[in-house]
Parts: sequence; structure tokens; C-alpha cells
Amino acid sequence: MDLCVTIKGVSFLLQTGLGILANALVLLAYAHMLLRESRLTPADAILCHLAFADLLLLLTRGVPQTLSVFGVRNLLTDGGCKAVIYLYRVSRALSVCLTCMLSVFQAASVAPAAGPLLSRLKPRLPQLILPGFAALWLLNMAVCIAAPFFSVAPRNGTVPPFTLNLGFCHVDFRDNLSYVANGVAVSVRDFAFVGVMLGSSGFLLVLLHRHGRKLKGIRRSQGKEKRAAKTVLMLVVLYTVFFGIDNVIWIYMLTVAQVPAVVADMRVFFSSCYASLSPFLIISSNKKVKARMVCASADAADDSKQADVKHSES
Repeated sequence: MDLCVTIKGVSFLLQTGLGILANALVLLAYAHMLLRESRLTPADAILCHLAFADLLLLLTRGVPQTLSVFGVRNLLTDGGCKAVIYLYRVSRALSVCLTCMLSVFQAASVAPAAGPLLSRLKPRLPQLILPGFAALWLLNMAVCIAAPFFSVAPRNGTVPPFTLNLGFCHVDFRDNLSYVANGVAVSVRDFAFVGVMLGSSGFLLVLLHRHGRKLKGIRRSQGKEKRAAKTVLMLVVLYTVFFGIDNVIWIYMLTVAQVPAVVADMRVFFSSCYASLSPFLIISSNKKVKARMVCASADAADDSKQADVKHSES
């Protein structure tokens, strides 16, 4: 196997494997919280949903991409390609939307209720989380509905113009108008949510800097609120960095009829970085998630010791 192919395969394997493991651990930690406490805080519910969207993204893009790099052919049929590409597009869109939702929620929750609108809205914020999830799913399922119509299994021979060669699937837009229109639609949606995300994060940063200890509701919970706000800001910065790299490559891809394979692979890698790295940020900054993992590790160690004692006694 060529050295460049090996490096690319190992990179995708590490990114996908570690990302799936970390997102699964975050989901298990939140499932444990839900079983013990019967409810999650709104911020935790959003983070849990974000981990699920990122896990789905890595399963539908990272896994087939890694298998394709290592030479697995005829991985999916036309129907399989349509399903996988559609789920990938929806999960990728949910990732940016949920990060935006988390940023807006955190900014609104710590903002002082200066006007009648915000004073009425703040008590209702927890009740809007589940309807917000449903709205984001419906919105992105509708926006991504065209993706299956252009997705087919790879054919023998050359890749036609205006086709994204993903290795395991082809996304054939057939003409320049469909190719550019799809790219513009996806970019407009992403830039809109990133713009709201950056605006709310900037507002949150100003609040933390300007008000400090005077933020309403922050007394004993001051440290907790600040940690939550910093986690949100770090997630936003992380997403924005990889979003910028992803879109620079995407804009270049829209300007050429035949996209080089190395460029397509670079975009796949950078567009999946947030899904792979964000759970590690959640684990390191969220004390409740970290505590559940420590507790699970301790329980596993105790079970192992008990098993060893029983084995030695027998």
C-alpha cells in the first residue's frame, strides 16, 4: 500500500475511532444521569443531542470513508448511498444548529431580564428545548431532501463532471446549475447559523466581561455558570475554526468541474474534526460527565477485583 494512502487511512481511522468512542462515552454518561436523576438540565440536553448528532455524522461519513481508503470496494448500493448521504447531511446540519442553539440558550439564560420580552422568555427557555429539537430535525430533513436524488454507488470508469467522488459513493449533480445551487443553499444555511452562533457568543463574552459577579442568578453557582459559558465559547471557537477551513475548500470545489480526490479527502477530514474533538472538550470541561465516567471506571475496577477474589477462592 502506498505511503500516502496509509497515512490517509490511519488519519481517518484515528479520527473516526476516537470520535465514535468519545461521543458514545458522552451519551452513556448522560444516559446514566437521566436514569439517576430522571431529567437533564437544558444545557446538558443540548450537549447530549449534539453528541448523538456527531456520532451519527462519524458513523455515516467517517466509517465508510475509512473503509474506502483501505481499499474496500462496492461498499454500498444505490439505495445505501442515498440513505447514508442523507443521514450524513442531516447530522452535519444538526451539529452546527445544535452548537448555535447551545450558544443562544447560554447567552439568554445569563442575560439580565432588562425588557418585558426577555423577562417573559427566560422562564420558558427550558420548555422550548424539546420543540427546538423537533424544529431543527424537521428543518434539516427538509433542506437535505435533495441529497438522495443525486447520490449513487460508484460506477466503473471515469468520474463525470460536477460529481463529488466520495470513494464509497458518488454525488452526481449532472450540471453546473444543480452543483452550484446545492452548494450555495448549504452554505447560506450554515453561514446563517454560524452568524447567529458568533453573535450570541460575542454577547455572552461581553456579559461575562462587563457584569462579572453582578450577573443575575450567579452567587453560589457563579463558578458553575462561568464554566458552562466557557465550554460554550470553546465549542463555538472550535466549530468556527473547522467551519472556516471546510468552507474555504468547499468554495474552491464549487469553482471546478472535476474535484481532485485529495481535495475532497481534505474536506471530509476537516469537516469531521469538530465531531471528533467536541466530545473530548465536553468530557474535560463538564464535571458531571467526568464524574459519571470516573464512577463507571471505579465500579468496573471493583467488579474486576471481586471477580479475581472469587476466582482465587475457587
